[in-house]
Amino acid sequence: MSHAATRSARFAPVAFDTARLGRAALWVVVFLGGFVLNEPAPYELAMVAGLGLWLLSAPRLPVAIAPLIVIVTLFLSGGLIATLMSDDFGEAIMYIAVTGFLAVTALFFAAIVAQAPDRLTTISNAYLASALVVGALGIAGYFGYGHAIFTLYGRAKGTFQDPNVFGPFLVLPWTVLVHTLITRPVLERPFWRQAGRLAALAVLTLAILLSFSRAAWGLAVFSGLGVYLLVFMGTRDARERARLLGFALAGVVAFVALVVVSLSLDSISGMLLQRAKLVQDYDAARLGRFARYVLGFQIVVDHPFGLGPLQFRNFFPEDEHNTYMKAFTTYGWLGGISYLALVIVTFRAFLPVVFQPRPWQWAARCVFVVLVGHMMMSFIIDTDRWRHLYMLYGLAWGLVALEHAVRARAKRPVENRGSTAVSMLAPDARSG
Repeated sequence: MSHAATRSARFAPVAFDTARLGRAALWVVVFLGGFVLNEPAPYELAMVAGLGLWLLSAPRLPVAIAPLIVIVTLFLSGGLIATLMSDDFGEAIMYIAVTGFLAVTALFFAAIVAQAPDRLTTISNAYLASALVVGALGIAGYFGYGHAIFTLYGRAKGTFQDPNVFGPFLVLPWTVLVHTLITRPVLERPFWRQAGRLAALAVLTLAILLSFSRAAWGLAVFSGLGVYLLVFMGTRDARERARLLGFALAGVVAFVALVVVSLSLDSISGMLLQRAKLVQDYDAARLGRFARYVLGFQIVVDHPFGLGPLQFRNFFPEDEHNTYMKAFTTYGWLGGISYLALVIVTFRAFLPVVFQPRPWQWAARCVFVVLVGHMMMSFIIDTDRWRHLYMLYGLAWGLVALEHAVRARAKRPVENRGSTAVSMLAPDARSG
């Protein structure tokens, strides 16, 4: 090699794998979603950078997510109108701005998944890693081995501000692990993979338990049963169904063992029995959760433009604890109806996708059951500002867009064959 060639090779520009760099950036953004001790959280800062780069790349939004864009726009419009009802306009505008930011993150996740379905694996891996770190910190804090900041009122909360957000955050990766375990061979090689999944499932299960969040417990049970039934219904092989029944029996045994062990530990049993009550004292109090539902909806009827962000507390000692009612009180009738439309339209568009045998069916099943669980949970808790819920909506619509693209490609050959047939018959028609 000549001296000039050697110098040119030495000083040649370094080539960057932009695809790999993009996956790494996405992994970091999703991973940071579990760290929300302070606001703005690292997730927001990373997402701002990610959104900026995404917008600079001139992204093309798939037509299939148009309903999401329209509904979100109407929802935010209702919120902007409702800010005029607030006694602190600056605070109200900031509240709606944050909601708008979270809504854009939903569009972001929908668009990137629709563009490249392999990103679902990157998102899943990052989410699992985040959940394991956050869950381990919550467990350590609960047993006194970590900082007191990881607990609240004797409940594990990890790196979240509230145990009632910490617990539900862990359920999606927990559900993905359940789905993976029941759809892979029991003796899959290398054996450490299944052992690692079981260990990760145990960590997340314990963390969800120690959150002592009834909503998280219910969400985990609903999601686990839901994904199991979807897998069972999608299986026609008798041996495979027998294997799934074995997994169900093992799951019941594991659940009973978990309850027995938990009740035998003094550090857990007291809080477990207290939180296991279906109705707590603050639920049935004079102005408790249930009373606020009735009185709150009466207020909604009299305020078509809403009360404005953060104004419900001026009438009652606590927030709504009902996302559907909060949509009406905070975003007005326009926002409330839009939120109901978001739930109904997303469910109807997403449901058929779950049963399609696609490479990403695992993600569709898991996201569907967890998202529907959140929709149900929203009747008893405020979820309108949960970061991972907006990500769930984005993933759902990204999967809807993927299915739309698959069906569109399947129709093209038929249309082309039809047009070719017409052109071939046209000369005969003209001559006859």
